[in-house]
Amino acid sequence: MKTFLLLCAVLSSAFALPAPAPTPPNIPSAATAQSRLAALQVAPQGPQTGYSRSLFPHWITQSGSCDTREVVLKRDGTSVVQSSTCAATSGNWFSPYDGATWTAASDVDIDHLVPLSNAWKSGAASWTTSKRQQFANDLNNPQLIAVTDNVNQAKGDQGPESWKPPLVSYHCTYAKMWVTVKDVYSLTITSAEKSALSGMLGLC
Repeated sequence: MKTFLLLCAVLSSAFALPAPAPTPPNIPSAATAQSRLAALQVAPQGPQTGYSRSLFPHWITQSGSCDTREVVLKRDGTSVVQSSTCAATSGNWFSPYDGATWTAASDVDIDHLVPLSNAWKSGAASWTTSKRQQFANDLNNPQLIAVTDNVNQAKGDQGPESWKPPLVSYHCTYAKMWVTVKDVYSLTITSAEKSALSGMLGLC
């Protein structure tokens, strides 16, 4: 009997589905994202004039010695080990943008899904510093995500009309997250941006 139970356990383990990779919070259904996209205000981007990343205080302390970057590294990774100062010393991070997996936190960037510069030109220029700080450290919406560093750097401050994740299979999720952030913060979108997002949501 014990042998039978052991065999069942081994077979169950062998054929078990892998645990899903961690994801940012508050990602809506495709239908909800499409409704939100339809409701977003379409307008040309504003000027870059006056923009500086320093106007969006980021990687602020969240608790103890843990800043926003370390919190996201812990959330989006698996088997993450942190030092006494909250630095991620080991773990595994799957980058949904390109499908790569990393074991060193130094290979991972925390992407602002809607780039700070894009936000500035679509409404954030008129925000208070406090609201810009909230946006840059938002752990409640899908605005922050751990991804391969050079992929994030290639993205820069581009919107989906000019840059999309290398993995086409992630375009649906990326669009759902982008629309959510724009909706939550009442940011505008351009007509080209809306067209790109509509096409990406069509892949869902």
